[in-house]
Amino acid sequence: MTQHSITYLTDDEKKEILNLNRLLKRNIEGRLPASDYRFVKQCIIKCAAEGKIERDNFGFYPVVLDMHTAYLVGQEIGLHREIIVSILLNRCIQQGTVTIDEVKERMGENIARMLTNLTQINSLYAKSPTIESENFRNLLLSFATDMRIILIMIASRLVLLRRLFNSSDAEGRKQVANEASKLYIPLAHKLGFYKLKSEMEDLSLRYTEAEIYAELDRKLQETAASREDYMASFIRPIETALRKNPHIKYRIKGRTKSINSIWQKMKRQKLPFENIYDLFAIRIIIDSEPQNEKSECWQVYSIVTDMYTPNPNRLRDWLSVPKSNGYESLHTTVIGPEGRWVEVQIRTERMDAVAEHGLAAHWRYKGIKSEKGLDNLLASIRDTLEHLSEEDVSENKFKMELYKDEIFVFTPKGDLYRLTKGATILDFAFSIHTGLGCKCTGALVNGRNVPIRHTLNNGDQVEIITSNSQTPKQAWLAIAKTGRARSKIRQALKDLTARQADMAREMLIRKFKNHKIEYDEAIMDQLTHKMGFKRLSDFYQRVAEGGIDIGDIYKRYNAIANPESNESTQSAQDFTLQTDKESLGRSDVLVIERNLKGIDYKLSKCCAPIFGDEIFGFVTINGGISIHRTDCVNARQLRERYPYRVIEARWSDSVANKGLYQVTLRIVGHDDIGIVNNITSVITQEKDVIMRGINIESHDTLFSGTLTLMISENSKLNKLIAKIENIKGVKQVRRV
Repeated sequence: MTQHSITYLTDDEKKEILNLNRLLKRNIEGRLPASDYRFVKQCIIKCAAEGKIERDNFGFYPVVLDMHTAYLVGQEIGLHREIIVSILLNRCIQQGTVTIDEVKERMGENIARMLTNLTQINSLYAKSPTIESENFRNLLLSFATDMRIILIMIASRLVLLRRLFNSSDAEGRKQVANEASKLYIPLAHKLGFYKLKSEMEDLSLRYTEAEIYAELDRKLQETAASREDYMASFIRPIETALRKNPHIKYRIKGRTKSINSIWQKMKRQKLPFENIYDLFAIRIIIDSEPQNEKSECWQVYSIVTDMYTPNPNRLRDWLSVPKSNGYESLHTTVIGPEGRWVEVQIRTERMDAVAEHGLAAHWRYKGIKSEKGLDNLLASIRDTLEHLSEEDVSENKFKMELYKDEIFVFTPKGDLYRLTKGATILDFAFSIHTGLGCKCTGALVNGRNVPIRHTLNNGDQVEIITSNSQTPKQAWLAIAKTGRARSKIRQALKDLTARQADMAREMLIRKFKNHKIEYDEAIMDQLTHKMGFKRLSDFYQRVAEGGIDIGDIYKRYNAIANPESNESTQSAQDFTLQTDKESLGRSDVLVIERNLKGIDYKLSKCCAPIFGDEIFGFVTINGGISIHRTDCVNARQLRERYPYRVIEARWSDSVANKGLYQVTLRIVGHDDIGIVNNITSVITQEKDVIMRGINIESHDTLFSGTLTLMISENSKLNKLIAKIENIKGVKQVRRV
């Protein structure tokens, strides 16, 4: 180190670093080449010499903490090289002294991957101050693809808790202790690191309830001798009886409960320390063959209960039916000397190993509820960590699939949201607020602009982009992946439809007033039923969509309101042809009834006939003629209800210039890249065909939409439809 960095350290810290350096070198000897260790050491020295390593808020030098953490983690799981190197280099990566690529080239891909994960975890941690939330805990587990990352975090927090005893910052100690209680202690529990968890619990209590901790510690020390004497007197007759059964190999141990555990029991049972008699538990562990485990455990149970009276309500038989997490043991509570209740646990060496290694999930045994999948997975990972060799690590067997069906994303302010895997921007927007979802037009994801259908990934930071002109669309139901979002979209669409119908009604009333027509809801109800609408609201919605001609509504309304002036009785036979200069001057393409030309007509909007279609004429109430296709959706009704108003019509054979007619095609197909370009390319190559508009919407893997064209005749349209249907990916083309 440079003179600057040396003088920066205290004498005690220099000695501590030298001692830890020796311990670490001894720990990884034979696993990490000396040249690699020198590289790590040089990176740390360089980072310190550049003044990039600053003391933390408690005045601790981070390198010392990192070395303690590396040693603790190495001791706990016995996988030294990669985990220790990652811990020691992590701070150098954060400060930019060395890059991930340099580490990957020098130390290998596994260490580079661990450092990448540590960097990501540190970044996520910085985004959200609400680390006590269950969501954040789950996020850490799901985002740490290498389970050792979680171990590093737990160990580093325990190292900090140990050293905080020398800190004068009482408030800071409480904050760290509360943080440990909310996040790190439950994680240690779930991983089965009972010793780490128990020590963190006691240290947290020591900092948050200093007086209570000191009092309980004092009382435990005062009663230690009498407690040991009592345990010895309780165990003595049991050992005497067990020795009379030489085929049973056993060991007995007593365990005093932790200070935190005693304090929790005092609070739960509302008892003083002096009335808590089960300050310890006796465990009888049998060295038994697998086939004899159950019978020998029950034999020991019989010996114990022959000497001490059991409480029948406190028998727990997890031999016959093990816990769902694999825990096996036999628990009983008996009355010992002096009338004191004593808990006795009977199990085999195998069962004890499973329980000690975390598969018993002791945190759940204490009554803390959890998710079964998390419990089983973390327990199996704990067992893997215990037995993996260095070669196993190099093969990257630590990959996690925890919470594979969920993701966690942040708002710009650091708030955390849990979503289903595959959720889109739209799902996220509606998970925050319905109003935000309805106005959503896209988002900034990690600073990048993306559309509403963009799929989110774990750890994304998302800022929703909105527009006041945006409204919910039916197609959104295919984009949203969560039930919550789809439900909100359906309701929003229903509300939007109701608002549009109200606006259409108000618009009609206003237009009727402008035309000096009195608006009567009863007459309008009759009108809408005659037009085929079941509900008045459906009629108003169609008006809002522009699907009904307002002028036609006036005429129909007048016909009902003033039946005496209704011209609907006029038959086709009595129809008097009316012509004007405009109609006589145009080139007639239609021949109507008795080879007549020059008649005032219009092509109906409901079926949009074009030259070549089979057609007929219909006399309207104002004396004009509307031309319909024979296959028009309204043709049957018109012929049945008003046969006297139907007249023959056909296209003229002698017209050279047929003109262009508007037609709409409905098209459905697979949402493949480039398919829209293929469709438009086919259309633009056709003569006498003009594309006026295209509207395409995607639904999962399919698309649907409409094409608005100007075309000269029916035969050309049929040929064009056939060509579009032959395009790869197109499933259906039909004329609207």
